[in-house]
Amino acid sequence: MNDSSTIIVLLTITVIILALVIVALLATVTVLILRINRIVKNIESVSNHIAEATEWFSPVKIVSTVIGAFRR
Repeated sequence: MNDSSTIIVLLTITVIILALVIVALLATVTVLILRINRIVKNIESVSNHIAEATEWFSPVKIVSTVIGAFRR
């Protein structure tokens, strides 16, 4: 009877440790996904700003802006 209770206690401890490890891994993956999402949003913002800046450097935009300024 003593051997079976020892085995049950050890298995219970093992299951608890595995559950804690799984929860820790899920938390780590969630944090990593959130950080990657934030980085992607920053990259999208930067690329949008670069696209707007390059639009202003196009010759058509510059000429049309100058002509529009002189017409007023």
